[in-house]
Amino acid sequence: MSDSNVVIIGGGFAGLRAGRMLTGAGHEVTIIDRHPYTTFQPLLYQVATGGLNPGDVTYSLRRWASNNPSHLASFRRATVTGIDQENKRVLVSRGAPVPYDKLVVATGVGANFFGVPGAEEHSRQIYTRGQSLEVRDIIFSGLESMAADADPDRRFCVVVVGGGPTGVEMAGTLAEMKTQALPVLYPEIGVDNFHVVLVEMTDRLLGPFDRKLQRYTRRELAKRGVDVRLSTAVKEVHADRVDFADGSTLPCDIVVWASGVGAHKAVADWGLPQGRGGRIKVGRDLQVVGADDIYAVGDCAICEDDPQPQLASPAIQMGEQVARNILAADAGLPATDFAYHDKGTMATIGRNAAVVQLSGGLKMTGLPAWLTWVVLHLATLLGGRNRVSALINIAVRYFAWPKSAAGIIGDAADSPAQRAHRDAE
Repeated sequence: MSDSNVVIIGGGFAGLRAGRMLTGAGHEVTIIDRHPYTTFQPLLYQVATGGLNPGDVTYSLRRWASNNPSHLASFRRATVTGIDQENKRVLVSRGAPVPYDKLVVATGVGANFFGVPGAEEHSRQIYTRGQSLEVRDIIFSGLESMAADADPDRRFCVVVVGGGPTGVEMAGTLAEMKTQALPVLYPEIGVDNFHVVLVEMTDRLLGPFDRKLQRYTRRELAKRGVDVRLSTAVKEVHADRVDFADGSTLPCDIVVWASGVGAHKAVADWGLPQGRGGRIKVGRDLQVVGADDIYAVGDCAICEDDPQPQLASPAIQMGEQVARNILAADAGLPATDFAYHDKGTMATIGRNAAVVQLSGGLKMTGLPAWLTWVVLHLATLLGGRNRVSALINIAVRYFAWPKSAAGIIGDAADSPAQRAHRDAE
């Protein structure tokens, strides 16, 4: 049994998978994260649209550590402020620095605003639990406000920026609520008064998918009432409108930014080399370029000779590979280069509508794809309670639709547009 101490920064897909394998092999593992929980990000859009509770998609990192069968895992809640490579310590916002023999950086990523003016200040994201709850409260509060006003000219507009899986799933769910749930739950609001716009700067949705699946996705979104605008670039985001590169302007209540991801800003202060999107540069063996005993995995890492998609599956596989390479280093063996085994990808559009593209060439749409999506995501959730709770909420939402569209509610919250107008008065 090794007495080597491995510190992992970040308790996401990659970090937890590496931690599980390393503790199983006899390493002491400490996970540092600024949140006391890990988040299943692929389902955060369900939280943002009232389909799931935040507890369904989050899992206590302390519970993860206490459930570790080898009792070699521990958790430290703190924000990393720096890495002392010379003394092999992680500097943190609270408590003493954390010493390490091997360090794995698995911080994940946040939104990438690509330098668009106003995007960071005025848009909202759904990459964290708190962000998703804020979006949910703003949208449902807006609908309640419209119902109370009973003004036939009142509009509520949600602009979703980004035609990847997150943007498609968010827009599809909102539009489905618009066309089916609004007449039942909010009879005071005309269907056309709730506007969902999906903006994508390229000429297609779901870029990595087969063209047939892309066309299916666009048809299904249009059928649900999404205003899909392809080849449309955002020039500037304001609190109450979006300016496009073609000179047009769209008044809106909230902008949900799902256009891409980039490294967290704090990583720039850690003294590690960064590449495209602020991602940490690694070699094919996942070791950080020019840094001894430091590795980076998941969305925050990039091998410029072999860049990987920023998805859950590559992150999990990187976590497994970095654990194997650390074990190999302890045994005096050479590291193995990471090779991603693409198992396929999927995205849901709404009830009974999804697209699945497997590595063997199999492609599915409609109900079979949607059921595949549900089963895979439920199976991937951490914790039996989370799986049962999520299954119950998904089942209730499915069978009680459309009245279940507002089954999970929160607090009242003003939209960015409302705040801007109030501040201007």
